[in-house]
Amino acid sequence: MKNNRELLDSILTDPSFSPYIAENRVIPALPGEFAGFPEDLDPRLAAALRARGIEKIYSHQREVWDRVQEGRNTVVVTPTASGKTLCYNLPALQALLSDDSSRALYLFPTKALSQDQQSELNELVDSAGNSLPVKVCTYDGDTPDSLRAAARDTGRIVISNPDMLHAGVLPNHPKWIKFFSNLKYIVVDEAHAYRGVFGSHVANVIRRLKRIAAFYGSKPVFILCSATIANPKELAEALIGEEVSLVDRNGAPRGEKQVILYNPPLVDAVQGIRRSVVSESRRWMLAFLKAGIKTILFAHSRVKTEVAASYVNEDLKNIYTDNSRIRVEAYRGGLLPNERREIEKGLRDGSIQGVVSTNALELGIDIGGLDASVVAGFPGSFNSFWQQSGRAGRRGGSSVSVFVASAAPLDQFIMNDPEWFFRKSSEEARLDPDNPYILTDHVKCAAFELPFRDEQIASGEEPFGEDSEEVLAFLEEEGILRHTGSRWHWADRSFPAEGISLRSATADNVVIVDTTKGRNTVIGEMDRPSAKELIFENAVYIHRGRQYIVESLDIENRKCLVREADVNYYTDALVKTDIKVLTEDENITYGVSAVTAGENGEAVPAEAAAEGVVGDVLVRSQVSKFKKLRFRTNENIGYGDIDLPEEEMQSRSLMLVFGPETAGGKVLGEFDEENIGSVLGGAGALIRTMAPVFLLCDPRDLGVAERVRDPHFGVPALYIYDKYPGGTGLSEALSRQAEPLFRAILRTIEGCPCSEGCPSCVGAGGNKTGTAAFLRTLV
Repeated sequence: MKNNRELLDSILTDPSFSPYIAENRVIPALPGEFAGFPEDLDPRLAAALRARGIEKIYSHQREVWDRVQEGRNTVVVTPTASGKTLCYNLPALQALLSDDSSRALYLFPTKALSQDQQSELNELVDSAGNSLPVKVCTYDGDTPDSLRAAARDTGRIVISNPDMLHAGVLPNHPKWIKFFSNLKYIVVDEAHAYRGVFGSHVANVIRRLKRIAAFYGSKPVFILCSATIANPKELAEALIGEEVSLVDRNGAPRGEKQVILYNPPLVDAVQGIRRSVVSESRRWMLAFLKAGIKTILFAHSRVKTEVAASYVNEDLKNIYTDNSRIRVEAYRGGLLPNERREIEKGLRDGSIQGVVSTNALELGIDIGGLDASVVAGFPGSFNSFWQQSGRAGRRGGSSVSVFVASAAPLDQFIMNDPEWFFRKSSEEARLDPDNPYILTDHVKCAAFELPFRDEQIASGEEPFGEDSEEVLAFLEEEGILRHTGSRWHWADRSFPAEGISLRSATADNVVIVDTTKGRNTVIGEMDRPSAKELIFENAVYIHRGRQYIVESLDIENRKCLVREADVNYYTDALVKTDIKVLTEDENITYGVSAVTAGENGEAVPAEAAAEGVVGDVLVRSQVSKFKKLRFRTNENIGYGDIDLPEEEMQSRSLMLVFGPETAGGKVLGEFDEENIGSVLGGAGALIRTMAPVFLLCDPRDLGVAERVRDPHFGVPALYIYDKYPGGTGLSEALSRQAEPLFRAILRTIEGCPCSEGCPSCVGAGGNKTGTAAFLRTLV
């Protein structure tokens, strides 16, 4: 941290912090491995690199160059700030300089990343004295109409995102003939972000992209970049549907990083209640900022992000460094484009010294030389943690990252076993492009763009594969397609891409309008399901430190009206869920690996611990009430009712069934119904927080429901279901990892120092002894 080492040491020895540091580990610096410029590198490109002070490249950059020059799809997997950008810029610019007609498409998961990459490329293109003859254009939802035609016709490198490709480019491909006819490279950056629902959608968008490129006579090479995950080659191949070559040996140097695991002090040892993760993270951020250390704090929800930023700014109100006030901003989804860019620019030029962010800044946006990162609670996966940790120290030198634990079971598990945390490998990223709901949506879009041809399906040339035939037949029955002359033609009046969102279950966003003093100004937007939980009538909506009261939420017309207010609380919705089993597709028996001797000495399997069923379920959820929570103390100061229609979806679920013949059922049979509920509730709470680590998904991707006497099975049951229509393969993946999960949550309970149960294990009011006995039968 350059000249801040003494200041950091004084913070770490501060008696308000030091007793609660569970681990302080230094990850040493490593030297880099370098290679010379490729012999056939265009002299103009070599001059541009030297003008930026680059005399040699990292070994992994050279390895990617060699694979791509052979025409091989390639994925490079190296840590944050290891120069992945040059891995694709070098071969792409080389191809464009060698052939004036060549084109390249760069895809980033967010618009902010697209803008960042535009700046990076412009610097490289303009750094050779005489600019390289390569026009770089961004084409996304923020691009003015006046610039879009120029991007299509003259852009050599077009930077976009999957959402714009899906809804704006592919349906209008006749306007892009020149571009698609000469498409040489497709870059997919931050590939680890394309997992779960979003990844399943993007894999189908890439299928559509390949169909259109082939129609215009091009077969582009893919270059993918990813942060460290356990299955990068598998993920890349699932995304693009082709074989991919893996480059995963990092040649970039690494600065020293100090990683601190901090467990907030107990305020009630009996109930296991600790100081708030938000307030403790705020204290760390304040200590760093007062010491002149630029800091990013990661909170994990929009509300926590705004609340934490408000607290920090209030605490810094009268504190100045170098005769200027320390400025901290909140960065999250729903901000307007000009607000996002203002914050990013401020972080780069130093006018903003701190930022509180959701995972929106987890990806590789250049936000300048931050020296410290604070992660408020485990972010859902180890991959995300190291990405967030890596946001500090990107410009070289040493850095510090503080993980502030919440009372959640997984966080406390990590605090009790730091070695497990540091040796834990990255998780696998999963997606399911053949999810029937998602596949059907994109076959519709693809048929709108180009007719499907029977001969291509039969020969295996169709990117959607043989499964598309069944979907096409279904869509013909629905009157959406017409099959004639061995082709499947679009026969509907709708524009299919318009009604399909890649990132949520619905494509319809709610616009948030500030009506204070007759302003009628749009200040943000939110997807419909989130709107029901966050901006219901009388909710408190926080936007860049300002508080607003929601006056009305019109779901039908997708509009929310708010007015500015000054209140001392924020709001949190309570959601009721009901589940109905539709199908039982697969049966799994858990806990029968042990054997016993039968009457004649033969091997007899031990009794099953539990029966698992994977199948379809109907999930109904309704936001019914909300709590008012006082700022800083989180004291509950009141309730209110919410009157909104329920959400309904069909999904996939792993159902754990504990009949009287199973070991788990026998343990539950020793309790009355009230205690069965507390035992299942404790197990469910642990599964809810720890299962995402095994699946590399966001905790919000999974739902967990406990049933003391399940209406369908007639016995106690636990439902773990995908919170997306049609499911995303998470339930199926968890069905194969249930036993390792049970072992991990049992260790969490046994390692928790509380006596009766606390928020760090089975939850306040849970039955710790009973839940532990129940889980022992499952492992």
